[in-house]
Amino acid sequence: MSSIKLENVSKYVCKNINLEIFDKELLVLLGPNGAGKSTLLNIIAGLIDYEGSVFFDNKPVDRLPTNKRRIGYLFQELNLFPHFDVAANIAYGLKVQKKPQNEINAKVEELLQIMKIKHLSSRYPKELSGGEKQRVALARALANSPYILLLDEPMNSLDYRTSKHLRTEFKMLQKKLGITTIYVTHNFYEAEEMAERVAVLDKGRVEQIGLPKEIFFHPTEAVNDFIGAPNILTCDYYNRLGFGLVEVKCGDISLVVSSEREKIKKVAILPEDIYLSDTRPPGPDVNRVKGKLTETNESSSTVCCTVITGKNSLKVKLPREIFASMSLNTGDEVWLILALRKLKIITDGG
Repeated sequence: MSSIKLENVSKYVCKNINLEIFDKELLVLLGPNGAGKSTLLNIIAGLIDYEGSVFFDNKPVDRLPTNKRRIGYLFQELNLFPHFDVAANIAYGLKVQKKPQNEINAKVEELLQIMKIKHLSSRYPKELSGGEKQRVALARALANSPYILLLDEPMNSLDYRTSKHLRTEFKMLQKKLGITTIYVTHNFYEAEEMAERVAVLDKGRVEQIGLPKEIFFHPTEAVNDFIGAPNILTCDYYNRLGFGLVEVKCGDISLVVSSEREKIKKVAILPEDIYLSDTRPPGPDVNRVKGKLTETNESSSTVCCTVITGKNSLKVKLPREIFASMSLNTGDEVWLILALRKLKIITDGG
């Protein structure tokens, strides 16, 4: 397949980017809107002119046109042809290359099976759900047997459940096919779930690159401004409950977390992932914490609250209108919910 290396690449917002993506790696390019993520994909694909150099397997491809770079590209706008059925959409690139019809038919059949859409082969895009369209677009991107796959916010228009299901399937497929892949998103949790490594892009520069846990627990200042500084709690005690669940005690806070790993050292959660209420939330007391509101800092759109619970201090960030609806004052009692799926852990294994 192909490794990718960028040396001093610049275009529009992107400024002197140096980045290496390893052969068969799934690298997630994470960053806010306008950071230069899509521009960088277009540079790698050869769709726009640029300064600097791009290498595939240590060979320069700067003079190589897009159709010679062996790249599959899934754009944000899927751009399925409305007058073609599913099979014809997948076959389009192969027909443009004037492949033999028997080869086209075999490849389309293979991709229909791989993407689990054989039953949709004669349907048209208007008859498909969002998830089905995504599968067709991905099949079309894979039709030319690319060495490199570029995915630009591929799950952005899907609901959470559909998106999570497709991400799981795609990660397994990428491993199976061994395609070097760059996956663009602005969502840290999506990046964490997908990536072998994460490269954080901001204002056209690579601010940090590393494992997802390194980005989360040890962000640079610029990355911290984007994903936020997590609340980090030290674990004093833990008890395995079975089924991959562990009860942990962090000072006066008791939580249930998901982990199959060994000794849990710390638990972390981002301020915006904590739910705050002025009344006791309904439901079981799992991951519910009572505390005292001690400080508030307002911005144009959010309020950052400090809540003390025993020896722990937690930062909570919520939309300004939601905070205003509760008429809270410093010194008031509040309740917090720390959702299990948002909790991150550090174990002895790292």
